[in-house]
Amino acid sequence: MRKDPSNNMTDLAGKTALITGSTSGIGKATAIALAARGAHVLVVGRNQQRAEHVLAEIEDGEGSATFRLTALADAASAQDLVDWATEAGHGHVDILVNNAGVALLGPTDTATEADFDETFGLNVKVPFFLVASLAPAMAERGWGSIVNVSTMVASFGQAGMAMYGASRAALELLTKAWAAEYGPRGVRVNAVAPGPTRTPMYERFGEMANQIAALAPAGRQGEPEELAAAIVFLASDDAAFIHGVTLPVDGGRVAT
Repeated sequence: MRKDPSNNMTDLAGKTALITGSTSGIGKATAIALAARGAHVLVVGRNQQRAEHVLAEIEDGEGSATFRLTALADAASAQDLVDWATEAGHGHVDILVNNAGVALLGPTDTATEADFDETFGLNVKVPFFLVASLAPAMAERGWGSIVNVSTMVASFGQAGMAMYGASRAALELLTKAWAAEYGPRGVRVNAVAPGPTRTPMYERFGEMANQIAALAPAGRQGEPEELAAAIVFLASDDAAFIHGVTLPVDGGRVAT
């Protein structure tokens, strides 16, 4: 049944949304946007001051949120987060946004094994075990939505971004596999692939970020809120017939 658009501002009321890496950038914007749609948001990050700021902003907008300081790295830390999130969500997590990630850039021959393990630990292993722990319960309830945050460089080669691009490409394949595995039981799994976006990660790139952005038709960097809008769309029943896609939100770079 088609939903009444007039109810969209509160259509996620009663849902619990867990967003990793949600104290800044795209994750922060997504937490605020999901709270505005009525979801109880679980904010996760490593900086208490930033987490408290996100909570205050959500509560100022009459939204509902809880935060936890968490350093994600492996299966054990993922399970610890699941245990907390399930309790904080009153027994259920309905929306999972795998946003936390690390981008260790540079030539392949300068990367260490520790760099590789850190990249794939946070960008692949943590989302894998979060989904493994949360998706079955979503399926039992017959509704759930998972959105993975990838990158445009998961689909083309970029010098200096081999580890980062490969780890996000793995996440995009997992997106398809999870959609096939859990979709028949009511759990939709999708991804977004951002281009250059005004976040702390891209601030490290300096002028190079603007140069990369200039190659796309939009000719500029994206704003975190623009990425959040795409994530919320995929997380909600606005995208009820969408499974297993990676949505490029890159200013049109996919077209060039």
